[in-house]
Order: sequence, then structure tokens, then C-alpha cells
Amino acid sequence: MMMVYPALLGRLLLQPSRSISSLRATKPSITTVRVLQSQYSTSTKSQNHYENDKRGKWFTLPPYTSTINGSVLGKALSARIPAESASETTALKWVLRCCPELPRNLVQKLFRLRQVRRETSVMESCNLGDQGQEHRLKRVAAKDSMDVGDRIFLPISVKALPAEKQDCHCSEEEINFIRGLELYKDAAIIVVNKPPGMPVQGGIGIKRSLDELSASCFSSDYSEPPRLVHRLDRDCSGILVMGRTQTSATVLHAIFREKTLAASNDVLSTDVGDKRRILQRKYWALVIGSPRRPKGLISAPLGKVVVDNGKSDRITVVENSQNLSSQHAVTQYRVIESSHGFTWLELSPLTGRKHQLRVHCAEVLGTPIVGDYKYAWQAHRNWKQLPWSNIEDNSNEKSPSEKILPFALDLDSGSISEKHPRLHLHCKQMVLPDVSKALQDVQLSSDYDFSQLASLKFDAPLPPYMKKSWDILRP
Repeated sequence: MMMVYPALLGRLLLQPSRSISSLRATKPSITTVRVLQSQYSTSTKSQNHYENDKRGKWFTLPPYTSTINGSVLGKALSARIPAESASETTALKWVLRCCPELPRNLVQKLFRLRQVRRETSVMESCNLGDQGQEHRLKRVAAKDSMDVGDRIFLPISVKALPAEKQDCHCSEEEINFIRGLELYKDAAIIVVNKPPGMPVQGGIGIKRSLDELSASCFSSDYSEPPRLVHRLDRDCSGILVMGRTQTSATVLHAIFREKTLAASNDVLSTDVGDKRRILQRKYWALVIGSPRRPKGLISAPLGKVVVDNGKSDRITVVENSQNLSSQHAVTQYRVIESSHGFTWLELSPLTGRKHQLRVHCAEVLGTPIVGDYKYAWQAHRNWKQLPWSNIEDNSNEKSPSEKILPFALDLDSGSISEKHPRLHLHCKQMVLPDVSKALQDVQLSSDYDFSQLASLKFDAPLPPYMKKSWDILRP
């Protein structure tokens, strides 16, 4: 993504004032670069009324238009009820929406220092008749509601612009690899098959994350980078959904959140697992042992405990569900097949808690996931690898599919035939509403009914090492 450099910024902002009347139809979801290039101009009319405002002191955002409330739309999709297209937007939200590259804390600081202005058009009449519109700049607070046609003015003298972010220098092979993970893409979402071993987000000691790489590899035809709406553990693989715009990401956030809230509220209901849900996720996991029942519903609250003298933490089942720090966690499961002391399970999380599936398998079912050394280290102490009894080629030579992959990823090693198997947990299937279609429909009708909205279904193939384990245990 192109960034704004100080020298370029100065040249852009010192250019002669441009008319902004033609920008009323401009979409607000644009980058700071485009705003600076085409819309951050001095308002000539406001200068006439404010002699103390020197030329170039302000730059303007596009005039406010009614927007879609992503959270409300997400809730409507989850409940399959009508949703209103327009919603109330605050000044802070409008600035963040128009300038997604400006740090939120910087924008909030501008509001706290009362350095943000708003221009409203007020029709005034007097004895001489209609005198037309008078444009006035007034201070605006972050929580003040926006009216259609309002313009926000930010100080052009702000020096604490976003720090220049280092470009993600990827080779052509790395770019093609990331783009090859794509399962689906439309105007609202991108769905990828996340490889095991690649972190979803950056952090301490993480040089490359899927979040960062997606911004470089998937946003070439969009002014905004894709946004994460849910997460997968670093060693977990499978379907990962990202929003292509701020609005679609907000809608997806609400859908995932409503799914968890609904399952938590229905935790005592006998049909909690039988309801038709707008969002469905199915994981495949290879576990050690076999559950007592071929299928069932796990409802066990989870909480965080600190271990290793405060150096790390882990999630565990909380016995006292009244504990304020615990969170309801509900998982459906069914046995796919069992062989040689192992079982393939299909796990459907009805809530979205950290390490939910790993803890429910290890502590509730008593069947820890293969390769989960955090929650099943004891089960792996006396690990006995299984031979490749039914695999034709058992040589040490790597097949073409076992070539070295970008980002030092190794997707072939780690099956149950090795001394140290990798985590066998994969998000294989997902069903979610067609957010792109919903956004289109709600713009056409203020009370669109989503009861008949079609769903999107995705399926991600197992990573090679899990496929090997499947083949080894195959009857």
C-alpha cells in the first residue's frame, strides 16, 4: 500500500485549493493518500467567513452521507430479521472511516484538544427573504452526531501523522504463495486456507504474519487492506475469513460475536446444538483415544490460569461456573472414524473462546489432540509413532509436493509416523451469510428482510501431514 511521505504531503497540501462540490458522491472508504490528493483542500467559503483561518490551515473530509451500521447489520443477519440501512454516526467514527490510515489515538487526541471543526449548512431567513446558506465552522466533539452534508475539518499542521510503515518486501514466489491460499473472494470478504505454522497476527518475535502479508498481496485492487475478523492458532490450519472493507469487517465481527452470545445464552437449553445457525464452522481433529459417545454436546466454561511463575498462561475448564472470569464455551462433536487407538473428530464450536477445542478435547472428552503439547504433553511423553504400513513410497526422498516452501514453511513433516507430530487441528468447513449481497440489498431497501439470504459454503483440504496421518489410519 502506498504511504504518504512528508515531502509529498507538503507538496500536496500546498497545492491551490480545489473545488470539492464534485466529491459528494465519493465513497468514504478511501485511503489517507487519496483523501490528501483529492479532498484535503481548503474551503473557500469558510475562509470568507473566518478571516483568521489562513489558507491551508484546514483540510476537509468528504461530506457526510448516511452509512450502514455494520454491527446492526451483523445482528440482523444473525437473527435473519429486517435491518435499517441508515444509522447514526459520530464525528470520531466518520474521521476514522474516511482516514483509515490515521492512528486512532491521534484522532482522539485531536478531538480532546478541540482541534477538529465541523461545517454545517443552516438556512436562515430574515425580513429581506432567503439569504441562502451560511457555512460556519464550529468545534465538534468526538461523540457528536453527524448530519447529512456535514464536513469535518482537520488541522493541516498536525505533524504526528502515521509513522511510515515499512513495505512488506516479498518475492514473486512469496506473493504467489500467499495468493495461492485464496479459496474465495468477492467485494466484501476474502477466504484463505491458512497454512499451519504461519501466525495470523504480528507480535513479539514474529517477523511475518498472514495479516501483514494479506495487506500486501490482496489489496492491490482495493484502497483498504483486508481486516481480520477471527483468528486461528499459529499451528492450526484451515479456513480464515477477512473483511475487505471496514464495513464488511464490522458486519463479520458482529456475526461472530452474536454466534458466541447466542450459544452462551442458550447454554442451558436442550436444543442449543440443534438450532439452525447463520455461521457454522467444522474442524477436523485427530485425537488420542476415543470419546465414550459417538457424538455429543460439550458445555464447559473456560478460564485463564497463570503458570510457570507468571511466565505463561493456559486455558482450563472452570469448575465453578459462577466465577466471574470464566466464559461459557460450547462445542458439538461427532466421531468420523477410529483406528489404532486414534479417532478423527468433527468439532463444531458454537462459541469462539481461546483454545476452546483443544481444552474441551483434552479435559472434557479425555482425548487430547495429536501434537498439542500445551494441553497434552503427558500424552506425548511415551509417544509411539505409527509406521507407513499402507503407503507405497516409504523412502526418505522428498516428493515434488515436499519442496521447500516460502516463509520456511514445512507442510509435509509432522504426521503420526514421526517422533514429534504436529498439531492435528484443521478448520475444514465454514458456512456464513453472503455479506456482499446483504450490503447491496440493504442499500436498496431500508428494511430488507434477510430470511431468504443465501449462504456461502467453503471447504479447505487438509494440510499434507494431516492427509498422511489420514492415509496411515485408513482401513
